[in-house]
Amino acid sequence: MGFVVRPSLLVPFSPLCQPVGKGRNLEYHRPMPVLTPSSRRIEPALLSVYVVIAAITVLGLVVFLEPGRPLRWAGLALLAAFDLLVLLPDRALGGFKVRAPHLYVALATTLTSALIVLPPANPWFAVLFFVLSPEVMLRFPRQTGYAWVGVFAAVTVILFWVMSGGLLGILATALIYIAGYFFFAAFATQTALADAAQAESRRLLQELQEAHTRLQAYAAQAEALAVAEERNRLAREMHDTLGHRLTVVAVQLEAITRLAATDPERAASMAAAAREEIRTALTELRQTVAALRAPLEADLPLEPALRRLAAEFETATGLAVTLNLPPDLPDLPATHRLALYRAAQEGLTNVQKHAAATHVWLTLAVSTDRVSLSVADDGRGPRPNATGGGFGLHGLRERAEYLGGSVDLRPRPQGGAELVMTLPLPPEVDHA
Repeated sequence: MGFVVRPSLLVPFSPLCQPVGKGRNLEYHRPMPVLTPSSRRIEPALLSVYVVIAAITVLGLVVFLEPGRPLRWAGLALLAAFDLLVLLPDRALGGFKVRAPHLYVALATTLTSALIVLPPANPWFAVLFFVLSPEVMLRFPRQTGYAWVGVFAAVTVILFWVMSGGLLGILATALIYIAGYFFFAAFATQTALADAAQAESRRLLQELQEAHTRLQAYAAQAEALAVAEERNRLAREMHDTLGHRLTVVAVQLEAITRLAATDPERAASMAAAAREEIRTALTELRQTVAALRAPLEADLPLEPALRRLAAEFETATGLAVTLNLPPDLPDLPATHRLALYRAAQEGLTNVQKHAAATHVWLTLAVSTDRVSLSVADDGRGPRPNATGGGFGLHGLRERAEYLGGSVDLRPRPQGGAELVMTLPLPPEVDHA
């Protein structure tokens, strides 16, 4: 597919011409686009075409309208035919210039040659080849265009030889015209190349502006998603830390209220445990606030953390906790350790708040490709409408899904409920 040049615009024009370049790279050996008189904005090359044709037409009219001029009507007809053929837009000629470009140029060459040799001979009509030289360079591939310019040069030499017998004068005059042909051809080629490069620059600039706009939109979207994700993360952290501690303290205060009169020593012990829980809650709150200022690398030793959590739970609630840990725990990523620890916290908090249990089993199990943590109790079991869970369970599910795992709250076959978080082990985890 070739191109027709509108001012600074390339559009398909002919199957005989190939595109200028592939993709975004201009290739100067490819055929050039066609410059047509139908362009809305008159380019310098097009203006020069109009000027040359107008000047030759005026001179031709002066010559052919002289009194006693032989073959005046033939000359006027040839001149009118050339002007109409070259100046009329292709659509007015039924697509003739596009469908048969070589025939079109050959016909224009024939009309020019006839005007030159029409008696009495008028060699200056060879200036019309100045018009055809740039057009063939823009209409055809470069090699073909220069071949046509060579035809114009050969026709000029032959016609001048026929009209005059002096070889030296013929060559001198012909060389002047031929130099003009090649000058106009080269000028048109460079003009079209510059126009194509300018159009390509505008296209690339427009693409760059569009890409910049899209990038700004993507950046704003990414920022909004990052803010939402950070808010969710902080909500989970606040629930899993402060929520757990405050729940334990609330249960302890209720027990202290009941035991204050009957068992002051037990009440004092529980009050000390409550104070410790509050101190721990304050420490975790400071850590959460610090996380707002600078992200910290989580470094949670999971096994001792679970042992401490189970011991604190037993002290605070009086419930027996059976802890089952694997003998060889692999080196889990920080994200996995934190998620499993939060699952243990949430499970124990739910047992304390809802289960009315007497015993809790906290189990961590590792297989070849996954790790799971379960919190089971012998209480009343989950309510029928509670399997979806509240905010804490929803936060656990978000953590697990982010890591490719799952969370399940289900009835325990022996009675009670069981909360299970299962996470896949990353490939880099050492199972030894």
